[in-house]
Amino acid sequence: MATQQRKLHSLEGIVAAFALFFVLALTIGFAQAESQKVVYLRSKAVMVQDAETGEVVINKNSEVLVPIASITKLMSAIVVLDAALPMDEPIAIDRADLDGVRHTASRLKVKTTLTRKDLLWIALMASENRAAAALARTYPGGTGACVTAMNRKARELGMLHTRFIDATGLSGDNVSSAEDLSLLVRSAYRYPFVREATTSPSYDVTFSNGQVLPYVNSNGLVKNRAWTIGLSKTGYIEEAGQCLVMQAEIATRPVIIVLLDSWGKYTRLGDANRIRHWMEAGYSPSHLTGRP
Repeated sequence: MATQQRKLHSLEGIVAAFALFFVLALTIGFAQAESQKVVYLRSKAVMVQDAETGEVVINKNSEVLVPIASITKLMSAIVVLDAALPMDEPIAIDRADLDGVRHTASRLKVKTTLTRKDLLWIALMASENRAAAALARTYPGGTGACVTAMNRKARELGMLHTRFIDATGLSGDNVSSAEDLSLLVRSAYRYPFVREATTSPSYDVTFSNGQVLPYVNSNGLVKNRAWTIGLSKTGYIEEAGQCLVMQAEIATRPVIIVLLDSWGKYTRLGDANRIRHWMEAGYSPSHLTGRP
């Protein structure tokens, strides 16, 4: 009798061990599944959208109006390209193009002359502020007319909550939302010049005296082989934080990514990589997040 009881106790122990193992396995499995449904992002406003279907993949404070810094230059480029101005026209940097508010640095000295193409390229790729200011100044009707055209274009695109005060993005009063900027990225992607300039890793400006001035892309992800990027633009001023917009292919899907007001220098890149890893691992659109 005692022997039978020992056998029963032994069997109960084995059953209990298997039951515990099963519960632990289920718990881990559910935790892993849940982790794929959740992505934690540090940017304060985020929009990730399927570029083909319009499906919203991630929405975090996407309707909140915030300063957008040099993301502005995408709209500046669009209106300059829409005006069909001569791209080979020489334009000299003027004192009016200098930043008298934030005193940002530039390697383009007053009287430096470049073509409109060169100025537009480095304004988009390297976020060169004097280049953007010169492009707006030489727009038909001047800077004021350029900014008016930018606001008019915003309304045409359905960016009803967006306001532009200047063409460089140095003004903290240039405001938009992640939702509106997804419309801007979608529109800008239709311009081959914008796609090529914003995704080039580098660009050399050659002056008439043979001097070469090299520029590099302000978004380091364009050089990362893990990424397939079709459009890119960065931005930063103190009021806006670190900003990044992209059109990229992730898990065979073309997506629009808008990241606004990231708190650290590399946080916007970290958020972009977290989004890519999350989408590649599989995700559930019904479980979206972005913890502040």
